[in-house]
Amino acid sequence: MRMLCVARHRYLSEHLCRYFDALGMDTVPCVGLRNARALAASSDVDVMICDYDLLVTAWRGAWASEAAASRVPILAVSLTRQPGDAHVLDVNRIGGFLYLPTLSPEDAHRAIAGVRRTRGITPPNVLPWPGQTAPQLR
Repeated sequence: MRMLCVARHRYLSEHLCRYFDALGMDTVPCVGLRNARALAASSDVDVMICDYDLLVTAWRGAWASEAAASRVPILAVSLTRQPGDAHVLDVNRIGGFLYLPTLSPEDAHRAIAGVRRTRGITPPNVLPWPGQTAPQLR
């Protein structure tokens, strides 16, 4: 499964990649929604994991304006906000919320499988998956 791990800064994005890599996912770090939109539109991404605080900002118009990117399911993730604090889910078409400190591998797999894009849908510009852009720190 190909996942785009989007955050406000590279450190958090790479941390998300390490976490989901350990669960057997194929991840790519990404900083900011502008970069995420371009990657999601040009790559075959199954799901985007995005820092909740980044989603709270004004992002929906730019994301929805890119047809290929807007079909990529989004899961919000946070290291600090509890699930009850997540208010953006209903209004912004976010597929779910993952609270990383208490997330079990089973729950992560279940949440991702529940929202992932079906492989039968092919984005208009299928380019090679970019893979990791920085060495992994383990």
